[in-house]
Amino acid sequence: MASSEENSALFPIFILTIIALPLVPYTILKLCRAASKKTKSIHCGCAVCSRSGKYRRSIFKRISNVSTCSNFTLMLLWILMGVLVYYIKHISREIQVFEPFGILGLEPGASDSEIKKAYRRLSIQYHPDKNPDPDANKYFVEYISKAYQALTDPVSRENYEKFGHPDGRQGFQMGIALPQFLLNIDGASGGILLLWIVGVCILLPLVIAVVYLSRSSKYTGNYVMHQTLSAYYYFMKPSLAPSKVMDVFIKAAEYMEIPVRRQDGEPLQKLFMLVRSELNLDLKNIKQEQAKFWKQHPALVKTELLIQAHLTRETSALSPELQRDFKRVLELAPRLLEELMKMAVIPRSTQGHGWLRPAIGVVELSQCIIQAVPFSARKAAGGSAEGIAPFLQLPHFSEAIIKKIARKKVRSFQDLWDMTLQDRAELLTQVAGLSASEVQDVEMVLEMMPSITVEVTCETEGEEGIQEGDIVTVQAWVTLKRANGLIGALPHAPYYPFHKEENYWFLLADPSLNNAWFSQKVSFMDEAAAITVASKAIEEAMEGLGASAKDTGNTIREAVERVKSGSRLVMGKFQAPAEGNYNLSSYLLCDSWIGCDKKTSVKVKVLKRTRAGTRGGHTAEGPIVEDGIEEEEEIEEEDYDDYESEYSEDEEDKQETSKKGPANGNARGKGARSSSEGSGSDEE
Repeated sequence: MASSEENSALFPIFILTIIALPLVPYTILKLCRAASKKTKSIHCGCAVCSRSGKYRRSIFKRISNVSTCSNFTLMLLWILMGVLVYYIKHISREIQVFEPFGILGLEPGASDSEIKKAYRRLSIQYHPDKNPDPDANKYFVEYISKAYQALTDPVSRENYEKFGHPDGRQGFQMGIALPQFLLNIDGASGGILLLWIVGVCILLPLVIAVVYLSRSSKYTGNYVMHQTLSAYYYFMKPSLAPSKVMDVFIKAAEYMEIPVRRQDGEPLQKLFMLVRSELNLDLKNIKQEQAKFWKQHPALVKTELLIQAHLTRETSALSPELQRDFKRVLELAPRLLEELMKMAVIPRSTQGHGWLRPAIGVVELSQCIIQAVPFSARKAAGGSAEGIAPFLQLPHFSEAIIKKIARKKVRSFQDLWDMTLQDRAELLTQVAGLSASEVQDVEMVLEMMPSITVEVTCETEGEEGIQEGDIVTVQAWVTLKRANGLIGALPHAPYYPFHKEENYWFLLADPSLNNAWFSQKVSFMDEAAAITVASKAIEEAMEGLGASAKDTGNTIREAVERVKSGSRLVMGKFQAPAEGNYNLSSYLLCDSWIGCDKKTSVKVKVLKRTRAGTRGGHTAEGPIVEDGIEEEEEIEEEDYDDYESEYSEDEEDKQETSKKGPANGNARGKGARSSSEGSGSDEE
């Protein structure tokens, strides 16, 4: 009996162990992450952002952030562990080990006379002749009598004192951590035991493996479907205009899964009439264009209309169902745009170059989505290459206010930025008609906007000059400064309902040939990660040059100081092309702010190979597309009325590559807030 009770007590211990093994480390890891996670409260704090409620930490939002599915499951598992611990303690109290001295109420080592006295006393109390209670009779027979026999018999007492049991030395015993009814294999419980073993040992791991593999095969590491990447790669074209990037962006498989309800028809029709001017429809054949638009897949139509409603800020009339779909579309947008950017710059030519024009279009689409600015606002107007789009990202600004300040010769965003604080306040209060609090909101956003400085060098490590076939190292120091002194911060984006960190893309490209030679993502939010990356890159570069440990340490310390002061190191390699002079451009594109991009010129001179041997060839990853196919794609591109991107170049402005340049490419751009206000060497 005692053995079966002990086996039954092992089952909850077994379950407790299985739950505790993964639960305790996972809980500790989650608590450590929560403790070390920085709060994302570094935002402008203007009245418009406060009214949006995105940064308001109400009690409901705090509860909703805590009461997630994972946290709820975690709490239930800890409650279950507490119940199991209590149950195990309760069972351990009920299961009593046979202890003769304890049963008779004596101390170990008592004499025979003391044992007989205790036995007589308990017999008077529990003997069946003295006590008719059945429980007393059972206790007397099973415990008191056996304890007296174990202690009065000389051999039994000696065995108990030596080995802890009246029968002498006991062998090693093992228990099965299963309920007692499953151990009776003579009856139907034998099949239950078999099912238990098969289910826990075979079926459960198999189900977990199938679910994990099916999910991992469907999504990439950035939680984007493989089907989405295939669609983006297929529809990406080298001559894709910025306004046409939207047509590729909405073809994500995630957007195709958004439900299209029957009751959405009428609200979408009304929404279509509001945003029709932003859909690039041919006004000459408007009826045919509308019919063609509605013949698309319903999910594509719905996604594009919801995005256009966001860009035109016409989302207040959306139904609750469309509001949920609208938020889902915007929530997926940042990571989908990041993958679309990667598809634009992925090497596709024999030289390992990506495409510049669609990459710029992807970043401009990201800027418009984060700031809720339509593409039509980016058309060049009034002497500004960026149009009125940069103004519309400021709080309390509208087209009417922009027209008012334009009469005072403030036609570009840079003109407004270059004004003194007093002059700008007078302009906004007296001309634009803003109140003092609204002017303060504008100043807070202007202080949050970044100013970028880029220093680029291209050289062959350990060699003088760049020769064709060399592996060229690109090193760029990107420095960010704000008027309020912050480095990493969240952008002013009151119309985007989710937290969005600033990200930048560094591109080294040849604008005349639409080739992107090198690309890398840059972030200013995580200083520790930036220090690690910069230290490792510099250490590898110094080792390649054969520098001493002291020089390497000094260089790393200087780099760490630069990172702490607001700089980030961008470093990469590409293979030098054929002999010639190349007028390249470096782009630093922000995915959140409009008008804060930076473009500088980089002149690279490639000499004819004279060194013995060949440098290691740099094989670019990615598929290779023949030049003939690219030409066909450009010919087949449809005509459209597109706005001029701020980076577009006319044929007459393309410079000849026959001019001589330095052996190693160097460029330094400072303080410009946009490409149109760049350095003198970059003006077109």
